[in-house]
Amino acid sequence: MSDEQHVYRPIPLYPPMPEQEPAPGGGQHRAKGRARAGRPAALMAAVALVAAAVGGGTAALLDGPDGSGTAASSVAGTAVAQHTDGTVASVAAAVSPSVVEISTGNATGSGVILSSDGQILTNNHVVAGAAPGSGVQVTFSDGSTASATVSGTDPDNDLALIKAQDVSGLTAATLGDSDGVAVGDQVVAIGSPEGLTGTVTSGIVSALHRDVTVPREDGGGQGGSPEEWPFEFGGGRYNGDVGQTTTTYQAIQTDASLNPGNSGGALVNMAGEVVGINSAMYSTAQDAGSAGLGFAIPANTAKAALADLGFDTGAGADGRA
Repeated sequence: MSDEQHVYRPIPLYPPMPEQEPAPGGGQHRAKGRARAGRPAALMAAVALVAAAVGGGTAALLDGPDGSGTAASSVAGTAVAQHTDGTVASVAAAVSPSVVEISTGNATGSGVILSSDGQILTNNHVVAGAAPGSGVQVTFSDGSTASATVSGTDPDNDLALIKAQDVSGLTAATLGDSDGVAVGDQVVAIGSPEGLTGTVTSGIVSALHRDVTVPREDGGGQGGSPEEWPFEFGGGRYNGDVGQTTTTYQAIQTDASLNPGNSGGALVNMAGEVVGINSAMYSTAQDAGSAGLGFAIPANTAKAALADLGFDTGAGADGRA
């Protein structure tokens, strides 16, 4: 396959589906909203209709002497990492409640809960493409929903903080030490690819310090197709001209499968710590799925940006944040 056939691009956001009535006898919900029925797998074909762009991620294996993992260098104010036994299943069980789906009216991405009262970290390009007047809606792991507002954005690092309204008792994730990530470490990705909330994939850290360049999105929407969200990596330019206003960040590369809708989701090490925020992917062809080359913004980059994003370390009724 020639280089001309290869496409680097942020993973497209998955187009949102209309809210549906909850099934009778639904479970308890944390948010003041209706539970949403799961989307049929057949709807994955709708990825060709994407309206914006999104991406991939990574994490690391930090096992303690008992194999259960350690929780070191977590961001102040967030939860202590949940106990894991070093398996993908235990990491998924511990962290999935801390990962949400984010809908902007144009498309759908993912986010990571940082406080029990609804502070959520995501990619800037997930919320920058919000349809005018549509607001932002969050869907939690139990199917409950809440409206959200944007607290702050960091276009240079493609990060944003949103605040879900009228929620409490949420399970906050831990932002771990991404400087401790090593090539070959096992990782778990959690997000909403193709609009399938709570999807879990796994892989390893493939490389570190990859320079990824994307447009610097200051809001106002991104247009209607992946070609309008060009992407530069490794000296190559893909999906057209990125324009004159760009930003470059150093990313963690992973082979964990990432697809449209994963942007803003969690890349987690085997101790249950989030060490990357999914942001971009490599694809072999336009609108194709994961090729095993995903990229994440390191957690330490996110931690350095939290204050400027408006993160409230005193928030949360249960002391988690």
